[in-house]
Amino acid sequence: MAGSGKLEKLTIYPFKDPGFSQKAGDPFVVNINPEKYTHSHNINYNDKQALGSAGSSSKFEKTAPETISFELMFDATGAIPGSSTDASQDVDKLKTVAYTFNGDIHSPNYLKLSWGSLVFNGRLTSLEVNYTLFKPDGTPLRAKANVSFQSYVDAKTLALTEDKKSPDLTHAILFKSGDNLPNLCYQIYGDANYYQEVAKANGIIHYRNITPGTKLYFPPLKKN
Repeated sequence: MAGSGKLEKLTIYPFKDPGFSQKAGDPFVVNINPEKYTHSHNINYNDKQALGSAGSSSKFEKTAPETISFELMFDATGAIPGSSTDASQDVDKLKTVAYTFNGDIHSPNYLKLSWGSLVFNGRLTSLEVNYTLFKPDGTPLRAKANVSFQSYVDAKTLALTEDKKSPDLTHAILFKSGDNLPNLCYQIYGDANYYQEVAKANGIIHYRNITPGTKLYFPPLKKN
């Protein structure tokens, strides 16, 4: 239990469905917890500059998938209880869970990482293994694995959690006192210049004289 003082080991659970409900075998439990991990959050912006303009203004495009990366240690010298006598065997266990192609789903497994307060659903994106100590016959005794995972959210969950203020959807807004059409277009499309298209779509001739209480429809953007 997290916070109880009891040693809890990082565990990677494999699943064969994007909803993380159908287990795909036994989990991988590390023998040595990572010293640290990096949890990255990124936002993508479109900062293309218009031809002839003096500068550019960044516009939000999307929130990129989160990533988790860390280093795992494998020790087969006998110093760590539960380890094998061959570090490559422990690495293979990790690969079976996170890297190996699963024929049932035609891809590697979906993964849930669990360690203390960390719960991360995603998929492995990179695995780099360095073997550092060997027996006289070449059997690896120690290894370091740098691993990276990218978050994954199934389409149903994503649809429930996304902000529905997408410019690809039709919006209906009740025009209030103090509103103006260019500002409303900027709020919805990120560009005030769409006011003429919106006015035309609503049969409005004089966009500056819209009566408060008028219901306006903001159609999807045309894709160029």
